[in-house]
Amino acid sequence: MPYLKMENCFIEMASASGLEKLLFNERNPLYTSSFGTGELIKDAIDKGAEKILLAIGGSATNDGGIGMAAALGYYFLDEHGSELSPIGNHLAQIAKIDGSRCPYRVALQTKKISVEVLCDVNNPLYGERGAAHVYAPQKGATQAIVLTLDDGLRHYARLVQQQFQIDISPIPGAGAAGGLGAGAVTFLNAILRPGIEVMMDYVKLEEQLSTCHLLITGEGRIDAQSLQGKLIKGLTSKAQHFKVPVVALCGALQATPTQIQDLGLQAAFSILNAPIQLEDALSKTADLLTETAFHVGRLLISK
Repeated sequence: MPYLKMENCFIEMASASGLEKLLFNERNPLYTSSFGTGELIKDAIDKGAEKILLAIGGSATNDGGIGMAAALGYYFLDEHGSELSPIGNHLAQIAKIDGSRCPYRVALQTKKISVEVLCDVNNPLYGERGAAHVYAPQKGATQAIVLTLDDGLRHYARLVQQQFQIDISPIPGAGAAGGLGAGAVTFLNAILRPGIEVMMDYVKLEEQLSTCHLLITGEGRIDAQSLQGKLIKGLTSKAQHFKVPVVALCGALQATPTQIQDLGLQAAFSILNAPIQLEDALSKTADLLTETAFHVGRLLISK
């Protein structure tokens, strides 16, 4: 039975290459890959998708998107012409990127298939604010691994500029999802868009805010990096226009009261009610979220 044509497709990177897919002792961004995300993109294209919305939060990877590209038919070769597995640990060893056997390359380059990446951080590809230094430690990287990955991303950016005449290093959001933002621009001819803007339009947020009294949102971690993101700030900016307060629920709350105010939040609450290992917290997220929401709700009822 043939597949039905699918004009638009929404893909969540975390569903294939997400941190939640790994046990705590399996996390190591030297070896995790965005290949599974590429398989989802390939499947969507094969089923006739003409526009792909790719959400890239929650990744376990730091491979610059080469895993995704490999799933689409790109090959990454070392100085001897041997194929490298598409992982972060091999970024610095890539001497040539071969896209000649990618069956989707022309369609993507000519926008016959268009890709929009939903990206809510503006980090560059490498450096102190880049993918490795800011996010790799959350994915299991030691300081030594961070330096290895950052060096690899620098080499990768130089190679992409030489072969494709694209300077991916300074693009805001290039460092998102372990550099998948940069990979999407390079291999998918993608546009990086603030995910919050796309989703606010999709759910008709302004229409909803005009009739509500409170907006509750959530994040895995609220800390100083949240000030660089667009999710909470986008929501609070819209909500302030309608004089609607915003409350955030999160796993780890590591922002100061001043930072909470700077984010535009009325309040923020961690759902963790006792010391707990991250792996256990992830498995109990639904229950912990329900309990915290109950307490927030009781506050509302008491007013």
